[in-house]
Amino acid sequence: MSNTLLDTLRDRPLLGDGAMGTQLQEAGLESGGCGEAWNLHEPDRVVAIQRRYVEAGSDCLITNTFGGSRIMLERHTDNPDVVGINKAAVEVARRAFGDRDGFVLGDIGPFGGLMEPYGEITQAEVNRAFAEQASALVEAGVDAIIVETQTVLDEAGAAIAAAKAAGAPCVIASMAFDFTHETRELRTMMGTDPDEAAAFLEAAGADVLGLNCGTNIDMARALAAVQRYRECSALPIMAQPNAGQPVLQNLKVIYNQAPDEMAAQAGDMLEAGVAILGACCGSTPAHIAGLRGRMNQFIETQLQIG
Repeated sequence: MSNTLLDTLRDRPLLGDGAMGTQLQEAGLESGGCGEAWNLHEPDRVVAIQRRYVEAGSDCLITNTFGGSRIMLERHTDNPDVVGINKAAVEVARRAFGDRDGFVLGDIGPFGGLMEPYGEITQAEVNRAFAEQASALVEAGVDAIIVETQTVLDEAGAAIAAAKAAGAPCVIASMAFDFTHETRELRTMMGTDPDEAAAFLEAAGADVLGLNCGTNIDMARALAAVQRYRECSALPIMAQPNAGQPVLQNLKVIYNQAPDEMAAQAGDMLEAGVAILGACCGSTPAHIAGLRGRMNQFIETQLQIG
């Protein structure tokens, strides 16, 4: 695209995509399988998923690389093709946009453990893994790197540093907050609240503050986190709430918020100044289509006011 992601965000909000993991499973990925390997071995299936999000109205696609670091991939196979998997994911997302304009966000998820002294993985190993993944994503031409579903500030900081060192044109740092009914507070698994996260992520060099996933993080709880972010920082904000609250049906956790219900709650999020609105657990292309309609209404209203 001719405009950078940050330039575009100064003009209008953008629509992200929805859940990837559940969509991969519906497409045939076995439980516990390596969805990231599909970028190389089943690219057409990944393209099909992401194309449905494009057809629903997504302006931004997150690459299928949530578990694409060496640390995560080695849990599936020895000597994984880290660079190949990550570069292929960027190509897949570009294919999904076809001849439409769109932004590809290179996904770096958690490495799936704890660093020393709380865990067995060293800081150096984490730094190397994130640097390798970030470099591959940037070399493949992403419009931004999104460091997502983070709960530990040190880990988020390491991933941001890797993205900056690799030359990412934009870095989005997204935390996973939990809301507990006992404390009525928003905090990550490690106890970090949105205020502390905003200050740390901005100081670490993030260009966009984000939040996604987390326990009980539906549209209303995500809005509360967005408002906390806005009180602490002037950076653009990205929000990816879950499709309602999880419920257990037939021994399976599902999110049963209907697309029109989620879309009906999006107005407050946009009024709060969210720059990129997407969705996380339980969301589908139908949810994204609902958000597209509500965002179009919001943009039209803003133009009339302006």
